[in-house]
Amino acid sequence: MYPYIRIAKELWKFRRSPRLSILEPHISTHLVWPWDLDPWRELNNGRTLTLFDLGRIPMSVRMGFDRVAEAKGWGITVAGNSTRYRRRVTVFQKLTQVSRVLGWDARFVYLEQSFWRDGECTASMLLRSAFIKKGGMVPPHEVLVALGQPTESPDLPDWVKAWIAGDAERTWPPALPDAAMAAVQS
Repeated sequence: MYPYIRIAKELWKFRRSPRLSILEPHISTHLVWPWDLDPWRELNNGRTLTLFDLGRIPMSVRMGFDRVAEAKGWGITVAGNSTRYRRRVTVFQKLTQVSRVLGWDARFVYLEQSFWRDGECTASMLLRSAFIKKGGMVPPHEVLVALGQPTESPDLPDWVKAWIAGDAERTWPPALPDAAMAAVQS
């Protein structure tokens, strides 16, 4: 189940925090609960992605996106990601999450989110996000103007540019083996 109560707690916790500019990091702490674990008693890889929402959503609120989104009928969606898992995380461990915008292009915003324990990174994710409205996408430039934020992106790091280029070469939709074709056609 999606952690609605935890999201509400994070939004409440940061309700009076200073507004963030587009490139300022949002820093939050999180406890790993038993229901976050997989059968091997470690933080589930899919749950890690969900827990990154606990930083990304309050960050967007602190940037003022909630008010602009409500006024204009906009939303945010994940349009791709790449995640590295480097350290085992177990029950009741406390993690510090750092969420930050790296930059943007004409279509997407690129964010980096990471979990830290005792000064060591346990997981890090590059996320491509899109602003959406009924009928399509909203260019980041238009959103940044509405937020009163700078509209010129910093230069994206080379590793992000390489990921963008590599993802553009990826076959879509994925090629399926003949044995799977019947299963997806029904």
